[in-house]
Amino acid sequence: MSAEPSPARRARRETVTGVPRSARRPPGHAPARSEISEQTTLGHTYVRSLMRSQLRAALRALATLALVVGSLPLLFTLPTALDGAAVSSEPFVWAALGVGAYPVMWLIARWYVRRAERNERDFTGLVEGR
Repeated sequence: MSAEPSPARRARRETVTGVPRSARRPPGHAPARSEISEQTTLGHTYVRSLMRSQLRAALRALATLALVVGSLPLLFTLPTALDGAAVSSEPFVWAALGVGAYPVMWLIARWYVRRAERNERDFTGLVEGR
């Protein structure tokens, strides 16, 4: 006979897991997520910080866009002011609007989306304690 136990008598293997060491907090320290969900003063400060950083990014994008779009009428009057003659600046206007303005607006929008995502990623890292 073999000395090997039968399959029914084999000991079951159990895996014991716990909280990862990196996720452990010192006692008495409430995570930021609970501070936010419980609407404490600290949680309110965290959310307000995120909202302010998002507002700053939006205002920067808006100011840049207003500067670019707001300067277009001045740019359109420039060719006629330099020549003094009644020169048609229509091709220049269409080129500035069709070729120049839209890529600039796209770049501003792309910058804003990346900045907003970075703000949210930083906030999530702060809340989760990374």
